Order: sequence, then structure tokens, then C-alpha cells
Amino acid sequence: MSMKRTNVYADPEDLALIKEAARRRGIPEAEIIREGIHLAAMANRVWDDPLDWPVFDGDGTPATSDEVTKAMTRE
Repeated sequence: MSMKRTNVYADPEDLALIKEAARRRGIPEAEIIREGIHLAAMANRVWDDPLDWPVFDGDGTPATSDEVTKAMTRE
């Protein structure tokens, strides 16, 4: 994967935390910054396709513990 260089401004306190975390983990500071950029990008992504969430039958009332156990164990 090719990467592109960019410049950003950061709080000195944040940079100190990144430096310490990189030292503890034994990885470059840049790796932690790349991870943060990826997480920010994914958190703000807009998905074109709707998610395929399962639909459950019921009247909307919460299931009891016994009902969940029975459904999960197929009693």
C-alpha cells in the first residue's frame, strides 16, 4: 500500500502521549498516528448501502432472561 505524506498540527500533550505509547509498544510514533487517522476516517465514513440488520418478530417488549435462554438453547 502506498502512502502519502501530509502535515498536521497537534497539541504537545497529545504528541507526548503518542511518544510514550510508541515507546511502550515498541513501534514508531507514525504507526500510532496512522492508526488514529484510519479510525477517524472510518468513524466518519458514509455508507451508500443500508446495513442488512436482522428483523425479529415481537411486540417490542424486552425479552426476559428465561426467554433469551430458551431461544439460545433451543429448548
